[in-house]
Amino acid sequence: MADRESEIIAMIASGVSGLNARAWDRLAGDDPFVTHAFLSALEDSHSVGPGTGWTPAPILVEDGEDRLIAAAPAYLKTHSQGEYVFDHGWADAWSRAGGEYYPKLQVSVPFTPVPGPRLLGHRRQQLLTAIEAVTVEHDMSSAHITFLDDAGAAECDRRGWLIRHGVQYHWFNRGYRSFDGFLGELRHSKRKTIRKERAEACRGLDILALRGPEIGPAEWDAMWGFYQDTGSRKWGRPYLTREFFDLVGERMGDAVLLFLACRDDHPIAGALNFIGPDTLYGRYWGCTEEVPFLHFELCYYRAVEWAIEHGLASVQAGAQGEHKVARGYEPVITTSAHFIPNRSFRNAIAEFLQAEREGVAAEVEWLRRELPYRASSPE
Repeated sequence: MADRESEIIAMIASGVSGLNARAWDRLAGDDPFVTHAFLSALEDSHSVGPGTGWTPAPILVEDGEDRLIAAAPAYLKTHSQGEYVFDHGWADAWSRAGGEYYPKLQVSVPFTPVPGPRLLGHRRQQLLTAIEAVTVEHDMSSAHITFLDDAGAAECDRRGWLIRHGVQYHWFNRGYRSFDGFLGELRHSKRKTIRKERAEACRGLDILALRGPEIGPAEWDAMWGFYQDTGSRKWGRPYLTREFFDLVGERMGDAVLLFLACRDDHPIAGALNFIGPDTLYGRYWGCTEEVPFLHFELCYYRAVEWAIEHGLASVQAGAQGEHKVARGYEPVITTSAHFIPNRSFRNAIAEFLQAEREGVAAEVEWLRRELPYRASSPE
């Protein structure tokens, strides 16, 4: 597709991997998940592509001199798996009305429920125009932009896209000098519980923090096994291939951090993280031996401790999990945006989203009252 407007050209590419990495990353900035390295690793490892239901279709906007000035990581989806913003009910309703919901256009980072930029560059309105045109010209039911940053959400709202809210739990560093300093801000009962959990989780184990080249083939093999175990229990089959882990290790270097729990030098659990400029992102976890509280230790407490030691402002430990609140993670609202060409279908979804947003706001208000900080409630 090409659409000229004041020397602006919009088009669909066949993937990020074949695009110029420097030109893409100039738009992507420093968010690790929209970099050329991460997105191309998904493609080159066949984690997305033929047979996965995720067909790469990045949307590009160039100026009259063939310079890339805006882009969106987009995919043609034949299902709603791996998105973490659930629209199965929408698909069922559209099917019952006689329509075909799939394929749909999904602007997102596959399998990655991490809020961040999705409309890359400064020509967001032209990019949204292109996304809408692709959706309409190809007679698709809808286009979706999930886990969108505030700037992108504002642009979508300005164009009349439907806005959806969800809840995640993030930890925020308020100038703590140590993990004990963080614990000192919690109520006594919570401090005691966390110290007890950490002691029990680490008993008889060595916990390693490996970064970049310190993660070798043996460690990646172990992490792959952990990921497979978790994926098979949660999703039926893991989304990512073994090769993906090798590629992100090669291409993203020191942006990759692995916490590994070993018993007698044998890895029994791991948590894979990605490091942003001011945030540590917890992504994949798994274990081959059930140890009480080890999940909390590797995914939450070690992440917080590492973030404090390295001066990071926050930790994002993935989707869902109200149990994170008791451990100092705070509820935040996440945003997605949805373009529905059919007016009747759009109106029905808009009514649903209005009620859902009100429910999310009430949930966040309640959760904030449950925060364990001394300043938010009495001892």
